[in-house]
Amino acid sequence: LLLTIFSSAIVASTSTSSHITTSRRSFASLDSLKEKSKASTALGLDTLVLPRGGSSTEATATMTKESAGLPPAAKLLIGAGGIYAAFLYYGSLQEDVFRYTAADGTQFKQAWLLQVLEALANVAVGFVGMQITGATPGIPKKAFAISGASQVTAKACTSLALANGLSFPVATLAKSGKMAPVMLGSLILGGASYTMREYLQVAAIIGGTAIVSMGKKKGGGSASSMVGVGYIILSLVLDGVTAGFQKRLKAETAKAGVKPKPYDFMFWTNLYMCLTAIVVAGALNEVGPGLAYCSANPEIFSKIVKFAICSAVGQSFIFYTIANFDPLILSTVTTTRKIFSVLLSIFLKGHSLSLTGWSGIGFCIAGILSEMAAKMSGKTKAH
Repeated sequence: LLLTIFSSAIVASTSTSSHITTSRRSFASLDSLKEKSKASTALGLDTLVLPRGGSSTEATATMTKESAGLPPAAKLLIGAGGIYAAFLYYGSLQEDVFRYTAADGTQFKQAWLLQVLEALANVAVGFVGMQITGATPGIPKKAFAISGASQVTAKACTSLALANGLSFPVATLAKSGKMAPVMLGSLILGGASYTMREYLQVAAIIGGTAIVSMGKKKGGGSASSMVGVGYIILSLVLDGVTAGFQKRLKAETAKAGVKPKPYDFMFWTNLYMCLTAIVVAGALNEVGPGLAYCSANPEIFSKIVKFAICSAVGQSFIFYTIANFDPLILSTVTTTRKIFSVLLSIFLKGHSLSLTGWSGIGFCIAGILSEMAAKMSGKTKAH
């Protein structure tokens, strides 16, 4: 609720200043038009000026149509509310899938099959959206293929971390430290420089995550395994690689002279994510055993289906938010969503933390909020 009020204030403030600026420009344009009209009449060109009334009428009609839309606060409530609802449930279901234990004591380990099903749901929604909004011709498919393969591998590594014993709160907090591999790569390869505040933000998130992983009370569940830690580190590295491929994708589309729409991105990225996951799942022999496990345990299959649907619905709300607001608003919503996902997991899934563990949570949240505040104040540099 506080997020909604705060963001609404930002939107309202931006909207107000925009209206003031627009009004000033409109009065200036009106004065200019009057002067031109006088000059045109004196030169006997008033007949050439009159047809401009048509465009003025069209502009008025357009403004009337726009003003009849939803107010920014309502749009924010729809976008942020949809993201929160879809992805909070998404996170809860993801944890349930990998904590599920069948009657015979076995657990679901087929992380790549899960990526296949999730990507399929996104492909279906992206295809429908693309048909409604219209597909963009001439899209560079190779760039989408590379970006999609990298992205699905990062997601699979996160799932594999959970499947190998890493707790959901630790995995989610660790994934909030995406800036760490980006900074490391930029320092080594690009010679970039960062402020002390940015170093402290990353240190707080990474250090806090380590404290949380060591701060579980006895009896509060199995400790995070080293294999799971290895997978989450690999996932973070791949996040940095994916960011680089996505920048290249933007450059390729600009070079080709095309501007993909949101559902173009959703469809083509997830299509190649799905194809990559199918190949890897087939190579690792996950498809047959995974489907057999789901067939024998309908309860977990229903969770997987809901998980995939939440992913697709959440992506749609992300695109809706991007279309209506500044990227900073989306960043604020998704960042705070991660914090709430961690807290909900701790309170609802039986994770028991010691005082040390809670101090780690505090360090992580402080680092995440500091990064968000820096973005909002415009102090974050472009590297």
